[in-house]
This record gives sequence, structure tokens and C-alpha cells, in this order.
Amino acid sequence: MNVKRFLRIAVVAGMITVTAPAIASPIEAVSDGTNGPGKEGQTAVQPLLQRLYEIKDMDKSHLTRSEKRDLRNEVKSIKKEMKARSQGVYLSVGAIIIIVLLLILLL
Repeated sequence: MNVKRFLRIAVVAGMITVTAPAIASPIEAVSDGTNGPGKEGQTAVQPLLQRLYEIKDMDKSHLTRSEKRDLRNEVKSIKKEMKARSQGVYLSVGAIIIIVLLLILLL
């Protein structure tokens, strides 16, 4: 492989990683059926999800402003807690592209 081709690939890879939007997708952990952190996290998140669904299904037309504000704050805190409990690994699009390019070049 000549140097010009390598430099072109490196420049394109660099531009893609710099200009690619910061989109990340979770990679789910594969559970082997044991009582690992995946199941514990799932059972801990269920009540939070249930509460979010209850708030969503509420008739909020009869609530006062302060009650609505309290509900919004509760939803925000539940979402923060769920985000903190998530145990997924996130890869950005740029990282995936770099990994693919390295695999292509090395193999």
C-alpha cells in the first residue's frame, strides 16, 4: 500500500470522526441466565418505569401549577436515576467507523 492511499484513508477517517454527529447506540449485555447485574438492574428499573407510565396516563387538567411542576421534577429525577443505573456500553458512530477501518486495514 502506498503512502498517498494511506494518507487519504487517514484524512477521510479523521474528517468522519470529527464531523460525525454524536449518536450513540447501546450494546445490550448478553445474559447467560445467572443472577447477574443485568437482572438486578432490570428489576430495579421496573418500578421506575411503572411510575413513569402512571404519570403519563394521569389526567393533568385538574392539577395546579405547583403539582404539575412537582410531577415534571419527579419525571426528571426518575429519568436521571434510570440513566445512572443503565449499564450499557455506548459506542459513537465515529468510534465504530474507526474500528471498521482498522479491521479492514489490518486484515
